This record gives sequence, C-alpha cells and structure tokens, in this order.
Amino acid sequence: MSGNLIARSVHDLTAGAWFGGSLMGAIGLNGATAEAKDPRERTRLSSLGWKKWAPVQTAAFAAHLGAGIPLILKNRDRLAEQHGVMRLTTYKAVVTLVGAAVTLYAGLVGRKVDLLSAEGAEGATEPSPSSSEELASAQKQLKVLQWTIPVIAGWVMVLGAKEGEMQRVQNVALGVKKAQAASGVMALPGLKMLAARSACRH
Repeated sequence: MSGNLIARSVHDLTAGAWFGGSLMGAIGLNGATAEAKDPRERTRLSSLGWKKWAPVQTAAFAAHLGAGIPLILKNRDRLAEQHGVMRLTTYKAVVTLVGAAVTLYAGLVGRKVDLLSAEGAEGATEPSPSSSEELASAQKQLKVLQWTIPVIAGWVMVLGAKEGEMQRVQNVALGVKKAQAASGVMALPGLKMLAARSACRH
C-alpha cells in the first residue's frame, strides 16, 4: 500500500506542479514583467524566469511519468478486466504526451524570444510596432501557448480524478460486469471479489 501511495502522491503532485507553474507563469510572471519600464526588460526578465523554472518542470515531468509505471503495474488486473479503464488510461497517456510536446515547443519558442529580447516589446507575449517579424511571430505563438499548456495540464488532472473514481468498488463491479457481458470472459479472482462486495451493498 505504501508504495502505491507514494507513487500516486508523486503522480498527482507533479501534475499539480505542471498546472500551477504554467498558470502562475502566464498570469504572474508574464503579467509582472510587462510592467517593466524598459521595453527590453519585459522580454528578458520573462525569459529568465521561465529558464529558471524549466529544470523543475523537466524533473516534474520525469517524476510524473516514472510514478505512472508502478500505478499501471498495480492496476494491471483492472486494466485487463474493467470496462473503460484501458481506454481512459490510454487517453490520459496521449493527452499527457501531447502536453509534454506542447510545453517543449513553448520552451523552444521562448528561447527565440529570449535571443531577440534586445529589440524590446510591449510585454512578454505582446510585440511592439517596431518588433521584427521574427520576434512578433514568436510572441504571438507564446500568447496562445501560455494558456494552452495549463488547459492541457488541468485536463490531465481531471482525467486522473476520473481514474480515481473508477477505482470505487461499485464502479469496479459495474465495469467488470460490462466487460464480461461484452466478451464473455470470466473476471480475475480479485476483481470478482470486488464485484461481489459491491453487489452485497445493494
């Protein structure tokens, strides 16, 4: 139980770090640096803040993916026998990987803004009328990405909550019955026991 608790805690905390860090960056960091008096400081300071956060975010991603492995192993019976669990797990994995790719791309675009920060801008993601086409394009992309990332991260957390709900005894029992009805295959002993316990409650 302790191993599963640790893995689940790490899995949830790292998803929270991804969501909270990206949202705070978009609202707090980018919003604050836009108030700098020197136009060149608006992009430079924002880029500096994101660079300091990047190693923490990378470590959080690695821990999140690593913690997912023991969770999958612990729930392999449910993955095989409970209707909808494999589909939800696969969907969550795809959303997570898409989010990781979007976050990585945002980092690459942010690096371009950092390299062009000497041009100055209206804000961290708002180019000035005198900004080069390259800087303006990168900032416009970042303006969209800064909100896309927390939306994806939040969705991963919602899917995690859905996975937790599917572990309720009554939901396991219902999922096992659906899987049996669809395939005609008998449930594994552990899942049959859960199903029986749930049935006794009704």
